[in-house]
Amino acid sequence: MNEIQRIGIVGGGTMGHGIAHVSALAGCDVALYDVDEARVAAALAKVRSNLDKGVERGKVAPEERAAALLRLSGATRLEDLAECDLVIEAIPEKLEMKRQLFLALDAIVREGAILATNTSSLSIAAIAAGGRAPNRVIGTHFFNPVHIMALLEVVVYDGTAPSVLDHVLRWGARIGKETITVRDFPGFATSRLGVCLGMEAIRMVEQGVATAEDIDKAMVLGYRHPVGPLRLTDMVGLDVRLAIGEYLAKELQNPAFEPPALMRKLVGEGKLGQKSGEGFYRW
Repeated sequence: MNEIQRIGIVGGGTMGHGIAHVSALAGCDVALYDVDEARVAAALAKVRSNLDKGVERGKVAPEERAAALLRLSGATRLEDLAECDLVIEAIPEKLEMKRQLFLALDAIVREGAILATNTSSLSIAAIAAGGRAPNRVIGTHFFNPVHIMALLEVVVYDGTAPSVLDHVLRWGARIGKETITVRDFPGFATSRLGVCLGMEAIRMVEQGVATAEDIDKAMVLGYRHPVGPLRLTDMVGLDVRLAIGEYLAKELQNPAFEPPALMRKLVGEGKLGQKSGEGFYRW
C-alpha cells in the first residue's frame, strides 16, 4: 500500500466527526458512515461548524475549509467504505459491538486496508480476533476535541504487522498529531493513568476532602494540567468513564480503578456530565 489517502470512519459522534475533520483538512478523502441519513447529516454539519470556527479564529484559511469539505462525504452503508486505505471505528466502548463491526469490515474492505479502533481501553487483540487478516488491526486512540488535542495514542498488539504501524505513524504526522506507541495492555498509557486519577478525585469529593472546583484547581495550578480530573470526567461522560473503570478494575485486578459510589449514583440519576447538562458541574 502507498500512503494512506482514503479514510473511512464508522460513527459520526464526537470522536468520529473530529477524526473526519482533521483527516479532510490534511488532504485525505473521507467517507463518514453512520446508521442513517439524519446522523450522517448531523456529523457533517458539526465538521462544517468547527471548520467555520477555525476560519473565524484565523486557524484555518477559507480555501482550506472549502477544500476539506469537498473531500468529505457521508455514507449509510458499510460497503461504501470498501475502497478505503484506512477504516477507523468510533462507536461505543462495548467489546462485542466492536468485534462484530470488525468482522463485518474485514469481509468488506480491500486487501491491504488497515482497520483501526478508537477504543480508549479495550483489548486490540480481542477486537481483532476472528478476522481473515488480524495483522492489519491497530489502535488509534484520539482525544477530545480531536481537532484541537495534539496527541494520538497508537496501540499495537502482538499480531499487528510492523508495516501497519509505520503507515499509521506517518499518517498521524500528516494530520498534525504527536504520536506515542503503546503495547496492548488494559487502559494503554493514557486511560490507565487518567482514569486512576479521576476515580481518586471522585473519592475525594465523596469523602468531603474538597469541592470538585477546588480539586480541579489544585491539579490545574499545582500540576499544570490543562483541565482538572473532575471537569475532564464530565467532558468524557461519567457513564463512559464508569464503564472503563469497571473494565480496568477487573482486568488489572486493581481497586484503584473501581468506580466510587458517588459516580454510580450520578450515572443512575442521569447526570452524565457535559452531554446531559450536569455532572460534577452544570453545563
